[in-house]
Amino acid sequence: MGTISKIEKVKLIMGVLYNDAVNIEEIYILLKNKFGKIDNKSSGINFNYTDYYNKEMGSCIIRQFISFEKLIEMENLAEIKILTNKIEVDNSSGCKRNINLDPGYIELGKLVLASTKNYTHRIYIGNGIFAEPTLQFFHKTFTKWPFSYPDYSDEFAIVFFNEVRAVYKKQL
Repeated sequence: MGTISKIEKVKLIMGVLYNDAVNIEEIYILLKNKFGKIDNKSSGINFNYTDYYNKEMGSCIIRQFISFEKLIEMENLAEIKILTNKIEVDNSSGCKRNINLDPGYIELGKLVLASTKNYTHRIYIGNGIFAEPTLQFFHKTFTKWPFSYPDYSDEFAIVFFNEVRAVYKKQL
């Protein structure tokens, strides 16, 4: 029988997609008020990995990743996803989102994202939310799975997530 041990806190990260109807700095102030200081931001790049969001958000979409200084308990991920969904709705134009917030966390061995959609590789964590192991840390870098989103497995994202992991490792 295994021994139950204390689980380390994890590093809250967020994937952010937004269009020009959003004042992203106002969103970051709102996120800071909810989750604490943002300690790292990737550059913003044009999101051209898929046209999945174009009908809703338009064709000029920016992708950015952020991380938060304060470490969180893993079990808080579902609650965080519910809060970010509310922020998305509050910043919508009619029924169309202007921002998409994908919270997740980094631990030493993986990057996990929250989702409202079930799929073969996602595990239900409560309140209508699933957790997805989006990237694995293997051979000293984050690497993709066959189901990883292309923007999360792009070089620009991997470099950012490796930097965030290094900060997280020091925080532990």
